Amino acid sequence: MTERTLLKEYFALCPDGMCRTDILTEAERRDIDVNGAMYLTGLVQRADAKNNNSRVYPYAILFREMESYKKPIKENRAVGGLDHTDSSVVELQHACIKFIDIWWEGKDVMGKMKVLSTPHGNTLRALVNDGVQVGISSRGLGSVREENGVLLVEDDFQLICFDIVSDPSTHGAFMKPKMVNEATIRDLGTMSKADRINRHIQNIISRHDERV
Repeated sequence: MTERTLLKEYFALCPDGMCRTDILTEAERRDIDVNGAMYLTGLVQRADAKNNNSRVYPYAILFREMESYKKPIKENRAVGGLDHTDSSVVELQHACIKFIDIWWEGKDVMGKMKVLSTPHGNTLRALVNDGVQVGISSRGLGSVREENGVLLVEDDFQLICFDIVSDPSTHGAFMKPKMVNEATIRDLGTMSKADRINRHIQNIISRHDERV
Protein backbone atom coordinates (compact mmCIF):
# COMPACT_ATOMS: atom_id res chain seq x y z
CA MET A 1 0.00 0.00 0.00
CA THR A 2 1.39 3.44 -0.93
CA GLU A 3 1.47 6.44 1.40
CA ARG A 4 -1.62 8.59 1.59
CA THR A 5 -1.73 11.34 -1.04
CA LEU A 6 -4.12 14.06 -2.07
CA LEU A 7 -6.26 12.45 -4.78
CA LYS A 8 -8.01 14.77 -7.22
CA GLU A 9 -10.51 13.64 -9.84
CA TYR A 10 -12.04 15.81 -12.54
CA PHE A 11 -15.56 15.68 -13.97
CA ALA A 12 -17.71 17.88 -16.17
CA LEU A 13 -20.75 19.80 -15.06
CA CYS A 14 -23.79 19.86 -17.27
CA PRO A 15 -23.69 21.90 -20.52
CA ASP A 16 -23.83 25.67 -19.95
CA GLY A 17 -23.24 24.98 -16.25
CA MET A 18 -26.95 25.31 -15.51
CA CYS A 19 -28.98 22.98 -13.36
CA ARG A 20 -31.67 20.83 -14.97
CA THR A 21 -35.01 22.39 -14.11
CA ASP A 22 -36.42 19.04 -12.97
CA ILE A 23 -33.79 18.95 -10.19
CA LEU A 24 -34.70 22.35 -8.77
CA THR A 25 -37.14 22.62 -5.89
CA GLU A 26 -39.83 25.31 -5.84
CA ALA A 27 -37.82 27.25 -3.24
CA GLU A 28 -34.75 27.13 -5.47
CA ARG A 29 -36.76 28.31 -8.48
CA ARG A 30 -37.98 31.27 -6.42
CA ASP A 31 -34.41 31.92 -5.30
CA ILE A 32 -33.39 32.19 -8.96
CA ASP A 33 -36.38 34.34 -9.97
CA VAL A 34 -36.33 36.69 -6.97
CA ASN A 35 -32.67 36.80 -5.94
CA GLY A 36 -30.87 35.94 -9.17
CA ALA A 37 -29.31 32.84 -7.60
CA MET A 38 -27.35 30.34 -9.68
CA TYR A 39 -27.34 26.56 -9.22
CA LEU A 40 -25.01 24.05 -10.87
CA THR A 41 -25.36 20.31 -11.24
CA GLY A 42 -23.52 17.38 -12.75
CA LEU A 43 -21.45 14.26 -12.32
CA VAL A 44 -19.10 14.63 -9.35
CA GLN A 45 -17.67 11.10 -8.95
CA ARG A 46 -17.98 7.60 -10.40
CA ALA A 47 -17.58 4.17 -8.80
CA ASP A 48 -16.11 0.93 -10.14
CA ALA A 49 -14.80 2.50 -13.36
CA LYS A 50 -11.25 3.26 -14.50
CA ASN A 51 -10.83 7.00 -14.88
CA ASN A 52 -8.28 8.91 -16.94
CA ASN A 53 -5.89 8.77 -14.01
CA SER A 54 -6.08 4.94 -14.18
CA ARG A 55 -7.71 4.99 -10.75
CA VAL A 56 -10.77 3.01 -9.67
CA TYR A 57 -12.93 3.97 -6.70
CA PRO A 58 -14.69 0.86 -5.34
CA TYR A 59 -18.41 1.39 -4.86
CA ALA A 60 -18.38 0.47 -1.15
CA ILE A 61 -15.67 3.05 -0.38
CA LEU A 62 -17.28 5.79 -2.46
CA PHE A 63 -20.72 5.05 -1.01
CA ARG A 64 -19.33 5.36 2.52
CA GLU A 65 -17.71 8.71 1.73
CA MET A 66 -20.82 10.09 0.05
CA GLU A 67 -22.88 9.09 3.09
CA SER A 68 -20.37 10.90 5.31
CA TYR A 69 -20.52 13.97 3.06
CA LYS A 70 -24.26 14.28 3.66
CA LYS A 71 -23.50 15.49 7.19
CA PRO A 72 -21.68 18.72 6.16
CA ILE A 73 -24.31 19.22 3.44
CA LYS A 74 -27.07 19.09 6.05
CA GLU A 75 -25.10 21.47 8.28
CA ASN A 76 -24.58 23.99 5.44
CA ARG A 77 -20.79 23.68 5.51
CA ALA A 78 -20.10 21.53 2.43
CA VAL A 79 -18.33 24.25 0.46
CA GLY A 80 -15.83 24.02 -2.37
CA GLY A 81 -13.29 26.37 -3.84
CA LEU A 82 -12.53 27.95 -7.19
CA ASP A 83 -9.49 26.09 -8.55
CA HIS A 84 -7.34 23.72 -6.53
CA THR A 85 -5.32 24.09 -3.43
CA ASP A 86 -2.98 21.39 -2.17
CA SER A 87 -4.49 21.60 1.30
CA SER A 88 -6.12 18.76 3.20
CA VAL A 89 -8.70 21.19 4.62
CA VAL A 90 -11.35 23.39 3.02
CA GLU A 91 -10.14 27.00 2.93
CA LEU A 92 -13.16 29.28 3.28
CA GLN A 93 -11.38 32.22 1.65
CA HIS A 94 -11.55 30.30 -1.65
CA ALA A 95 -15.18 29.19 -1.30
CA CYS A 96 -17.37 29.60 -4.39
CA ILE A 97 -20.02 26.85 -4.10
CA LYS A 98 -22.11 25.19 -1.42
CA PHE A 99 -23.40 21.67 -1.98
CA ILE A 100 -27.16 21.33 -1.68
CA ASP A 101 -27.56 17.63 -2.46
CA ILE A 102 -25.81 14.51 -3.71
CA TRP A 103 -27.41 11.35 -5.05
CA TRP A 104 -26.62 8.21 -7.02
CA GLU A 105 -27.58 7.48 -10.62
CA GLY A 106 -26.34 3.94 -11.09
CA LYS A 107 -22.61 4.07 -10.32
CA ASP A 108 -22.45 7.84 -10.90
CA VAL A 109 -22.53 10.32 -8.02
CA MET A 110 -24.47 13.44 -9.00
CA GLY A 111 -24.38 16.74 -7.17
CA LYS A 112 -26.32 19.99 -6.95
CA MET A 113 -24.64 23.12 -5.66
CA LYS A 114 -25.40 26.79 -5.20
CA VAL A 115 -22.97 29.46 -6.34
CA LEU A 116 -22.08 31.61 -3.34
CA SER A 117 -22.11 35.41 -3.18
CA THR A 118 -18.42 35.44 -2.22
CA PRO A 119 -15.69 37.04 -4.35
CA HIS A 120 -14.79 33.65 -5.83
CA GLY A 121 -18.48 32.80 -6.24
CA ASN A 122 -19.02 36.03 -8.16
CA THR A 123 -16.05 35.15 -10.38
CA LEU A 124 -17.58 31.75 -11.06
CA ARG A 125 -20.96 33.32 -11.84
CA ALA A 126 -19.34 35.71 -14.33
CA LEU A 127 -17.47 32.87 -16.03
CA VAL A 128 -20.62 30.78 -16.43
CA ASN A 129 -22.66 33.76 -17.64
CA ASP A 130 -20.00 34.44 -20.26
CA GLY A 131 -20.17 30.87 -21.52
CA VAL A 132 -17.02 29.46 -19.94
CA GLN A 133 -17.27 25.70 -19.47
CA VAL A 134 -16.47 24.63 -15.93
CA GLY A 135 -16.12 21.29 -14.22
CA ILE A 136 -15.75 19.82 -10.78
CA SER A 137 -12.94 18.01 -9.01
CA SER A 138 -13.12 15.80 -5.95
CA ARG A 139 -10.35 16.24 -3.39
CA GLY A 140 -9.56 13.55 -0.86
CA LEU A 141 -6.82 11.84 1.12
CA GLY A 142 -6.02 8.22 0.45
CA SER A 143 -3.64 5.58 -0.78
CA VAL A 144 -3.79 3.35 -3.85
CA ARG A 145 -2.49 -0.06 -4.84
CA GLU A 146 -1.79 -1.34 -8.34
CA GLU A 147 -3.98 -4.23 -9.41
CA ASN A 148 -4.55 -5.57 -12.93
CA GLY A 149 -3.19 -2.45 -14.57
CA VAL A 150 -5.22 0.04 -12.53
CA LEU A 151 -4.69 1.96 -9.32
CA LEU A 152 -7.30 0.76 -6.85
CA VAL A 153 -8.22 3.35 -4.21
CA GLU A 154 -7.81 1.87 -0.75
CA ASP A 155 -10.18 1.76 2.21
CA ASP A 156 -8.36 4.65 3.93
CA PHE A 157 -9.72 7.15 1.37
CA GLN A 158 -11.35 10.22 2.96
CA LEU A 159 -13.25 12.76 0.88
CA ILE A 160 -12.42 16.39 1.72
CA CYS A 161 -14.52 18.44 -0.72
CA PHE A 162 -15.30 19.24 -4.35
CA ASP A 163 -13.70 22.19 -6.16
CA ILE A 164 -14.69 24.01 -9.34
CA VAL A 165 -11.95 23.68 -11.99
CA SER A 166 -11.30 24.91 -15.51
CA ASP A 167 -10.15 21.89 -17.51
CA PRO A 168 -11.91 18.73 -16.31
CA SER A 169 -13.33 15.63 -17.89
CA THR A 170 -13.96 11.91 -17.46
CA HIS A 171 -15.09 9.05 -19.68
CA GLY A 172 -18.32 10.11 -21.39
CA ALA A 173 -18.30 13.60 -19.84
CA PHE A 174 -18.74 16.94 -21.53
CA MET A 175 -15.28 18.47 -21.59
CA LYS A 176 -11.69 17.86 -22.66
CA PRO A 177 -9.39 15.13 -21.31
CA LYS A 178 -8.70 15.67 -17.66
CA MET A 179 -5.51 16.59 -15.91
CA VAL A 180 -3.90 15.14 -12.80
CA ASN A 181 -2.32 17.10 -10.00
CA GLU A 182 -1.42 15.26 -6.82
CA ALA A 183 0.48 16.42 -3.78
CA THR A 184 1.65 14.26 -0.90
CA ILE A 185 -0.06 15.23 2.34
CA ARG A 186 1.40 14.04 5.63
CA ASP A 187 -0.66 16.16 8.02
CA LEU A 188 -3.68 13.93 8.50
CA GLY A 189 -4.89 15.39 11.80
CA THR A 190 -6.94 18.17 10.24
CA MET A 191 -10.44 16.71 10.46
CA SER A 192 -12.62 17.79 13.35
CA LYS A 193 -13.33 15.34 16.17
CA ALA A 194 -17.02 15.23 15.19
CA ASP A 195 -16.13 14.41 11.58
CA ARG A 196 -13.76 11.64 12.65
CA ILE A 197 -16.44 10.13 14.90
CA ASN A 198 -19.04 10.34 12.13
CA ARG A 199 -16.66 8.71 9.63
CA HIS A 200 -15.88 5.92 12.10
CA ILE A 201 -19.61 5.25 12.52
CA GLN A 202 -20.05 5.12 8.74
CA ASN A 203 -17.15 2.65 8.50
CA ILE A 204 -18.81 0.36 11.04
CA ILE A 205 -22.14 0.56 9.18
CA SER A 206 -20.47 -0.16 5.83
CA ARG A 207 -18.65 -3.23 7.18
CA HIS A 208 -21.86 -4.50 8.77
CA ASP A 209 -23.75 -4.06 5.45
CA GLU A 210 -21.03 -5.97 3.60
CA ARG A 211 -21.29 -8.90 6.02
CA VAL A 212 -25.10 -8.92 5.71
